Amino acid sequence: MFSRKEILTIPNAITGVRALGIPLFLFVYLSLDNSGLALGILIVGAASDYFDGKIARALNQESALGALLDPTIDRLYIAATVIALVLKEVVPLWLLLVLVSRDIWMTLILAIKKSRGTGVFEVTFLGKAATFNLLYAFPFLLVAGESGIGRIFFIAGWGFAIWGVGLYWITALQYTYVAIGELKDDNSQR
Repeated sequence: MFSRKEILTIPNAITGVRALGIPLFLFVYLSLDNSGLALGILIVGAASDYFDGKIARALNQESALGALLDPTIDRLYIAATVIALVLKEVVPLWLLLVLVSRDIWMTLILAIKKSRGTGVFEVTFLGKAATFNLLYAFPFLLVAGESGIGRIFFIAGWGFAIWGVGLYWITALQYTYVAIGELKDDNSQR
């Protein structure tokens, strides 16, 4: 499916290391109860997400595998972080349900697209903006508090979360619209 040259790239190695941060974050935050170190892991994960794409383009090492892995790791970071925050009662369960329901919807739409042979979605600017907002929201909420700088983190975190959830669902509608158009085109060609 993927050639050795496509798999063994610097950006894919960065993405692989970034993936290891997910279970590490969960262990540090849930088992060790160390919010500071957990925040550091999320920051390194976000920075590496930024740099793997930049490095891929700079070294001409963009690949189909990287295009598949990068958003998958993003989704796993978001899911792991929001689940951990729900377990610690930092964010309400409804936030997790809203995000998961969108991902279930997109999985169904993607399955329909693939069954018709129209492939995967091309990532859009809005999709990147939604992910950006969510990946920034959760570290702020992780260290939010009731007073002082913690209160500022709380406000910033919920600001990013609300925008992220809104954009997350807008992109779901956008991708659904694209899929419907592709399916109509496919049906008209038959």
